[in-house]
Amino acid sequence: MSWKKFSGEILHNPILKEVESTIEREYLQGNRLKVCIGTDSQVKGSVTDFATVIVFLREHRGGFMYINQERTSQKMTIKERMLSEVQKSIECAYAICPLLDLYHVDLEVHADINTSPSFKSNVALHEAMGYILGMGFVFKAKPEAFASSYCANKMVQ
Repeated sequence: MSWKKFSGEILHNPILKEVESTIEREYLQGNRLKVCIGTDSQVKGSVTDFATVIVFLREHRGGFMYINQERTSQKMTIKERMLSEVQKSIECAYAICPLLDLYHVDLEVHADINTSPSFKSNVALHEAMGYILGMGFVFKAKPEAFASSYCANKMVQ
């Protein structure tokens, strides 16, 4: 899995090592952190682009993110695509969770799913919420799910 910064700079270390050095650097600078993970996707013809982001929020001092992009030609229903987004976010959260626990960094998993039944993505809301909460993570959906709805969204447009 290849990760990069928003600037496009490729992260050469494994993501766990990058996350740990990031937390240590930010703490040395006196910053208190929270991490939000989200994934968004966009269908373009016969391909679907996915972007998963790890957003580091500095308390009262902005934030930054690391991005992983993937592409698939697998056909999916809207529900399958929404749950694939959630699965990618959970896999990322699960991988870095022990590190965040070690450094006492709060974690949220954001789903790009609308809570209003009038939107197509709502078809996956209950499954996504159960999946995320069942894994022991804090769940956020639109409009509070900025990691997926805004940050990851910028990377798949």
